[in-house]
Amino acid sequence: MADGRVVWVTGAGSGMGRAAAVAAAGGGRRVALSGRRRDALDEVAAAVSAAGGEALVLPLDVTDRAGIDQALAAIRATWGGVDDLVLSAGLNTPRRTWEDQRIDDFESIVATNLTAVAAVVQAAIGDLRRSHGVVVVVSSVAGWSFKPGTGIAYAASKTAVGVLCRDLNVAEWPNGVRATHLCPGDVDTDFLSMRPQVPDAAGREGMLAPEDVARAVLFALDAPPHVRIDELVITPTHLR
Repeated sequence: MADGRVVWVTGAGSGMGRAAAVAAAGGGRRVALSGRRRDALDEVAAAVSAAGGEALVLPLDVTDRAGIDQALAAIRATWGGVDDLVLSAGLNTPRRTWEDQRIDDFESIVATNLTAVAAVVQAAIGDLRRSHGVVVVVSSVAGWSFKPGTGIAYAASKTAVGVLCRDLNVAEWPNGVRATHLCPGDVDTDFLSMRPQVPDAAGREGMLAPEDVARAVLFALDAPPHVRIDELVITPTHLR
């Protein structure tokens, strides 16, 4: 089923997006890679090739609507269109409380975590209908169950992404489109640098690895057409 399918991964330059891109390539997919840093994407493209896949590097700030359209046009020109989406771009800030948050940070987080997800899906919806595509949104356990300390804007945006996925499933199932709200707990990635207190090596022990989340992404992508993974929560065993 995966052979030759085109998956577009946002946030592909590092962490869970990178791991998902490489895992998807190993499953026989062609992978379009988007993220802000070309040098990081070039490294991921090399890893995709080493895994036996084809890669297309498309630097992109997902909050740039024109950039989304340009990236999608490049995918269509190269491979004919998009079959599936893995939306992994995310943003948070160490300033997470009513006392210290800034509204410009709040707007940037919502723009990245929520609005950009809707914008990419909206741009690609025609392709997804044609391909009976799967959309996997890499969200957070904070989008599944309220977690104090994850940040007001972050938790609100991730919760809203869950609603977006549910609506997409209700509205688009007649067209064969399926969406998964993927909610990982603590993952040992560079994203931890956005915490008020960055965990040390001891604090990271027992966290999920990006590859753990990538396996969950493939589980959703590889589900047969009559199966929809509405929401998938994956957490380290120590999570309380």
